[in-house]
Amino acid sequence: MLVSAKEMLDKAKAGHYAVGQFNINNLEWTKAILLTAQELNSPVILGVSEGAGKYMTGFKTVAAMVKAMDEELGITVPVALHLDHGTYEGCYKCIKAGFTSIMFDGSHYPFEENLAKSTELVHVAHQLGLSIECEVGSIGGEEDGVVGMGECADPEECKTIADLGVDMLAAGIGNIHGKYPENWAGLSFETLDAIQQKTGAMPLVLHGGTGIPADMIKKAIELGVSKINVNTECQLSFADATRKYVEAGKDLEGKGFDPRKLLAPGTDAIKATVKEKMELFGSVGKA
Repeated sequence: MLVSAKEMLDKAKAGHYAVGQFNINNLEWTKAILLTAQELNSPVILGVSEGAGKYMTGFKTVAAMVKAMDEELGITVPVALHLDHGTYEGCYKCIKAGFTSIMFDGSHYPFEENLAKSTELVHVAHQLGLSIECEVGSIGGEEDGVVGMGECADPEECKTIADLGVDMLAAGIGNIHGKYPENWAGLSFETLDAIQQKTGAMPLVLHGGTGIPADMIKKAIELGVSKINVNTECQLSFADATRKYVEAGKDLEGKGFDPRKLLAPGTDAIKATVKEKMELFGSVGKA
């Protein structure tokens, strides 16, 4: 059964570990992440960007697939189905489709408009028993065509949004989506600490978890980060394993062209990446 992310993140915040949000792109991704979470007895959040939702033909298809797979695989650990970087319209589509958690990314609006839309969506989500994440200060890199420079959020603005009763807050602290460039300055722990001081028990979210050094991840968790998003790293491991399979000519041996065989090494690579991240985040055995 799918759940909202609130309870698992409150437990993570109190226990000083983080729950991984692993974005899904298709059936293989979903199956790999769910099986790994079950094997490690770890709570997990399945993230769906609007681009990935469109690719999978729509949010209703995604919700139906995830719910059925959760049941068919006999998954017993807490699983949240979460919209990642949702638009105002996208949030309502996911609510109707049966998601258990949404993220409204109003960081590109003037703050007052972000505040007004966040206020409305917090009310709607909580009326329906869904958890909601909001964002202050854009996350760098590119996410579904939106490019951010990796700003640091204003702690006072973070407090204003947190006070609306959001369940988790994504705040820019110099992190970016995708691969990190050579000249990346690193996370601003000073900003993170200032936000934590203002928002108290609010679970904080670190976007762009791919490529951040392990020691920085651990320090971020110590400073209040309870949810860490990973997407690019799983895509890179999937692509690398698939390339090796084809370059070794495995697809030309017997029925190696069968998609179930062709996609198996990449799927195993996703499992390995998810396992590594769950161990780093400290969520193993916390379900």
